[in-house]
Amino acid sequence: MSRTEKAVVLLSGGMDSCVCTAMARARHGADKIALLHAGYGQRTEARERQAFEGIAEFYGVRERLMVRLEHFRAIGGSALTDAKIAVPENKLEEAGAHGSKIPVTYVPFRNAHFLSVAVSWAEAIGANFIYIGAVAEDSSGYPDCRPEYYKVFQDLIRVGTRPETQIEIVTPVIAMKKSEIIRKGIELGAPLHLTWSCYQSEQEACGVCDSCLLRLKAFAEAGTPDPIPYKGKALAQA
Repeated sequence: MSRTEKAVVLLSGGMDSCVCTAMARARHGADKIALLHAGYGQRTEARERQAFEGIAEFYGVRERLMVRLEHFRAIGGSALTDAKIAVPENKLEEAGAHGSKIPVTYVPFRNAHFLSVAVSWAEAIGANFIYIGAVAEDSSGYPDCRPEYYKVFQDLIRVGTRPETQIEIVTPVIAMKKSEIIRKGIELGAPLHLTWSCYQSEQEACGVCDSCLLRLKAFAEAGTPDPIPYKGKALAQA
């Protein structure tokens, strides 16, 4: 199979994947990217899908695939998918923002499932690139966001697809701080106002889960206000 410039982009609807989409579009063009969204029974599934659709419309991308991985809810083991496990609030340091501890918001081996769908779709449509907005350093310490994870998965793609298939995993924001991602998004004109990061609210972001805390901290470090609504005006200015 000859190498093309077509790319599958995993777009959750969050800030990192939005900027990742902007970077893929800048490289390949809107007509050469295909957007993949996976719902997995998470608390904010409907809101994240809304964010995905809004970003896809913003960029005018028509080739989209939305899948539902309902088995994650049955498996449980994460505060994002198991109603019996509370989402931690105001515990960013304890949650392992720098990898010291894996928080209960970690969904066991989630990114392997996402990548598997992406590889299947990429092989089917002849795409040679898969973009994923994983962040290693300035995130929640999830083990499936580390560079070595994607290096190993790249080897799996090589041995698990057709001999002529060439698919490269691209992780353009993996070594960036969250504030750097925001600045890159602003530089590229990414629709950060359409993104959603909150783990537990769908109308207004809670401002107290570790994802909201990381996001608010990043916007403050970037020196620009977060454009999404938060519960309490003070939080939006944090």
